[in-house]
Amino acid sequence: MDLFCLKSITVSEPVLDGNSVTSEIILEHPDGRRESFALVIRYDAATGEKHLPLYRMAMAMPLLNYGLFTDEIKLDFSVPDTDMKLLSDLLDVFSRDIFINKLARRRTGHLIEEFLPREEDEITPENAAPRAKILCAGTAEDSFLGKKMDAEKCGILSSGGKEALLGYSMLKELGVDVHPLYVNESGGHWRTALTAYRWHSGTEPNTGRVWTNVDRFYLFMLDNLKIVKFAHRRIPADTYPIRLCIFPVYLFQLLPIFLDRCIGNLLIGSEFDDPRGEWTYNGIKHYFGIYDQHLDFDVRMEEWYAKRIAGMRQWSALRPISGLVVERILTKRYPDAARYQRSCHSCHFEGDEIAPCGKCTKCLGVMLFLKANGQNPEIMGYGKTDVEAFPGRLAATKLRLDPDELEHSKFLAGLGGESKPHAEGIHLHPFSDPKWIPEHLRSGIMGIIGKYTNGRWMLVNGEWEKI
Repeated sequence: MDLFCLKSITVSEPVLDGNSVTSEIILEHPDGRRESFALVIRYDAATGEKHLPLYRMAMAMPLLNYGLFTDEIKLDFSVPDTDMKLLSDLLDVFSRDIFINKLARRRTGHLIEEFLPREEDEITPENAAPRAKILCAGTAEDSFLGKKMDAEKCGILSSGGKEALLGYSMLKELGVDVHPLYVNESGGHWRTALTAYRWHSGTEPNTGRVWTNVDRFYLFMLDNLKIVKFAHRRIPADTYPIRLCIFPVYLFQLLPIFLDRCIGNLLIGSEFDDPRGEWTYNGIKHYFGIYDQHLDFDVRMEEWYAKRIAGMRQWSALRPISGLVVERILTKRYPDAARYQRSCHSCHFEGDEIAPCGKCTKCLGVMLFLKANGQNPEIMGYGKTDVEAFPGRLAATKLRLDPDELEHSKFLAGLGGESKPHAEGIHLHPFSDPKWIPEHLRSGIMGIIGKYTNGRWMLVNGEWEKI
C-alpha cells in the first residue's frame, strides 16, 4: 500500500474583494512540481473583514479530505487554539473514515488498485491515521466571533432534498423565523438544489445563497493524486471517489450569514441511522462515511460554538425518524413543498424544468419511499418510463439504506421485503433522542412527527421494541 502523493498542500490567507473571498491552494509534488488552484466563495452581499476567521476555516476545511496522502497541510495564516483543535479532530475522523469507506471497505472504479490496502494486515489503526501534520503561520486570539445569537431564528442547510424541505416546512408551520440557506456549487450538482432554490427565492424573503467552486477543487485534487486513474472524469459514479468532508465546508461558508443575521440555530437534515450496524472495521471505529450527519459531529461543533459563537446550536429535527417517514410527512402534509424535491446524482434539464435521472441509487431510494407511502413518483418529476422500469432497476441495485428501512419500504411498496415496523416509528436512543431538539421547539416538531409514526421504540437486547 502506497498512499503518499504530495509533499504538502498549502492554503493562502483569504483575500476579500467586494462580495468574493479567494484563497490560493498550492500542491507540492514529491519531485518539486507545483500546481495551484484559486478557491472562491462568493456572497450575495459583502460580509466584511470581521468574518476573516470563518473564511480561513472555510478555506481549510476541504483540505481535510487529503490527510492520508500528504505530509503537510500548511495554513498561511494564524489560527487560534480552539480552531486548530477542531481542524485536527476533524482531520483524524475523516482520514479514518476515508481509509475505511473509500480505500478498504468500499471502492469506486476511479482508484488504482495497486496503491490501495490489499491485505487484512494493512488495514490497521496506524494506516488509517492521517499522514499529514497541520501547520499554521502562528497563533491568533481565541475570542468570540459572535455573542448575540437569536435562539428563535433557525437557518437550514438547504439542498433541495426531502430533509431540508421538511425541516423548513415544519418550522414555518410552527411560526418560526426560518432561513433556507443554500450553497451553490459551480458544477452540475447545483441542478439538484435549483428547483427548490427557485421556489424558496420566490416565496421566502429569508432565502440566502453562497456560490463556491469547491466542487472544481475536488476534481483538481483527483487530477493530482497518483492513486486516482487518469481518466477519472469519464468514469460514471453516484458516490465520491475520495471526499467525505462536505458539510463542514458548507457550514463554514454559511456561518458569516448566520452571524450577520444573528441566527442561533443551524439545522442539518440528518435522519435516523440504525446504531446496530458494524461501526468498526478490523477494530477501527468509523461512521460509514456519514460523520458530518451524525450526532457526534453536532456535539463536536457545539463544543466549538461554546468558545467561538456563544448561543449557537446545531441540531437536526429528523434524527428520530427514518427517511421513509421523512418522505411520508413531506408528501402528505406539505405536498406543495414536496414537488420541488430533487434527490438525484444526475439531474438534467428538460426544457426549463429540472428532472431526475430515475436510475441512480438516490433516485431509486426516493421512488421506493414514495411507492411505500402510496405516492406516485411523477409528483417529483419522474417520467412514466422511469416509474415503469423502477421495480426491475431496484431489484438490480444495492441501495445504501439501513437494512431494516430498506426491507420495510419494500414490504410497504409490495415489492417483497420483510416487515420491520420500527422503521415507521420514533427511535429513542442516545444518538436519536428528541431531547437534542431545543426545548422551546421540541413539542411542536414532535407533535407533527407523532401524527405520521406508529409510536416510540427503544433498543432492547439488540432489537427494537415498541414502548
